Amino acid sequence: MVADRLLLLDTPSLYFRAFYGVPESVTAPDGTPVNAVRGLLDFIARLVRDRQPTHLVAAMDADWRPAWRVEVLPSYKLHRVAADGGDQTPDSLATQVPVIEQVLDAVGLCRMGVAGFEADDVIGTLATTARGAVDVVTGDRDLFQLVRDDKPVRVVYTAKGVGQAQPWDEAAVTAKYGIPGRSYAEFATLRGDPSDGLPGVAGVGDKTAAALVTRFGTVDRILEAARSGDDDGFPSGARGKVLAAVDYLQKAPVVVRVACDIDLPTHDDRIPATPRHPEELLALSDRWGLESALNRLLAALATTGAAQRTPE
Repeated sequence: MVADRLLLLDTPSLYFRAFYGVPESVTAPDGTPVNAVRGLLDFIARLVRDRQPTHLVAAMDADWRPAWRVEVLPSYKLHRVAADGGDQTPDSLATQVPVIEQVLDAVGLCRMGVAGFEADDVIGTLATTARGAVDVVTGDRDLFQLVRDDKPVRVVYTAKGVGQAQPWDEAAVTAKYGIPGRSYAEFATLRGDPSDGLPGVAGVGDKTAAALVTRFGTVDRILEAARSGDDDGFPSGARGKVLAAVDYLQKAPVVVRVACDIDLPTHDDRIPATPRHPEELLALSDRWGLESALNRLLAALATTGAAQRTPE
């Protein structure tokens, strides 16, 4: 029996990378760009071959900027809001997202979004409740907070490309940021993250944030120590900076932390041996010119599935 291995895809992160990494000259027969679609299919094929999962979920953003996060911290992703109130996804990518969804569904890969939550929250809940090993594929450092050695949960970080992605464990997070391996959310809260509209604590950079997290563990404990007047463990000048940011520090952690306990729909995340809807998939392949990319994906899924079904 092959041990369970769950592959969790931060799908928006991957299709954005595909969109910017594959030329828009890659088009359907009618000239419509399908670079994100074809790039994503090739990414998934590569990941399935390399990671050999038994189960896979393509997590989606049902809500890219949830109201409950914005209510707590209005600056959350504010810089990404377009004039119409939506996100700033390029039009030529936005038109490809429904095609991606249709293709994944026809192949039979589990695609999951939950109303009011981001893909990160779907991933966090699935990673927390999974029975076996978990690989989280993302280009988003926020998901480093999910790394655990005991489960294990690894983050396959795609910043240098899917082909060069390496799994991060707790030791890798510690080596990079100088913090305990599971403390990335606390670190990011203190340091801030302009890409998500998180201001952080003014004057606190990576080094000071790492020192505070290593010494005190959580934002709550850092605040408690700062208020007590005890400077033991505080880098020079950090206490005043923390106290000046009390309002932010009381609110930000709930925004930064990935939700790990949301209600998920009933789903089948097993690797499909054959397409779930072959006729629909053929029609999509013809309409969008996806034959070669789909053949690579289906071959990877079939090979992986066959290996898992082979008796030991």
